[in-house]
Amino acid sequence: MPLAEPLNGRIAYNENFTARVSSPIAGRIVSIKLQPGDTVKAGDALVALDSPDLAQAVADLHKAEADETRKRLAFERARKLHEGEVLPRKDYESAEADLAQAHAEMQRAQLRMRNLVPAGGARENYVLRAPIGGVVSERKANPGMEVRPDLPDPLYVITDPKRLWVMIDLPERNLSKVEPGHPVAVEVDAWPGERFAGTIEKIGETVDPATRRIQVRCSVPNPARKLKPEMYARVTLLADENQRALRVPNGALITEGLYSHVFVEKSPGVFEKRRVTLRLQDRDYSYVASGLSPGEHVVAGGALLLNSELTAAN
Repeated sequence: MPLAEPLNGRIAYNENFTARVSSPIAGRIVSIKLQPGDTVKAGDALVALDSPDLAQAVADLHKAEADETRKRLAFERARKLHEGEVLPRKDYESAEADLAQAHAEMQRAQLRMRNLVPAGGARENYVLRAPIGGVVSERKANPGMEVRPDLPDPLYVITDPKRLWVMIDLPERNLSKVEPGHPVAVEVDAWPGERFAGTIEKIGETVDPATRRIQVRCSVPNPARKLKPEMYARVTLLADENQRALRVPNGALITEGLYSHVFVEKSPGVFEKRRVTLRLQDRDYSYVASGLSPGEHVVAGGALLLNSELTAAN
């Protein structure tokens, strides 16, 4: 049983399995490694950059290593002279402090290089790598493009298309009907008649003052990859497994006064008009509480014409 009429929703990336990749340094793209739709593993190369920042980091590291070596030798000489009581303790401590400062600077340069070249590979170009495995869904990187850390859009979007979210704007009046863990059914125009099972994950803590709605997030498995991010969806909140009803198209119903009827096929060409009790009705379907049994055939098209013929015959 649905708990309410279908709600409008939007398919979105599952942000727990999505990475938006930007360059941490400025540079110019010299080669593109992956295209949209390609499968990628964590650590795979995305683009290679010709970056002055990388060259500067390499130069800083070499300079720090040379400075640390020079001050280590000076400290060793000062230590021997101090042990021979030739060098004052003040000069020995000054050489020790210089060595500690040079060592700290070398560690800073090494950490910077480790961030830029984590695998310790070639340092001619900076290689931007995938932080997670998945599928490349968007690419805004082009050969020769100048990039920098403050670009408004990521160069790549990598996601797991088999795990998606559905975002719902829930009317305030339906808040008491939902809680995390409740099932939902998702339908999209691209796959008419097919329903995708999902589960409510999170319910927003605030009500939008303009629309009086609360954002609800549902997770939807997408093993066949039929659903796509940014699709519009119709989301039906479902009751638990114990609350079930028979669903019939609204076109099968005939309303007479306060009562609803359907035509049930008793045998080929023979129909029985039967009164039914409805539990809920939405835009496309009605949910029957009594009057029908599972597996019975009902007239879904032309029921009004059939009822007119029956009335005329009587």
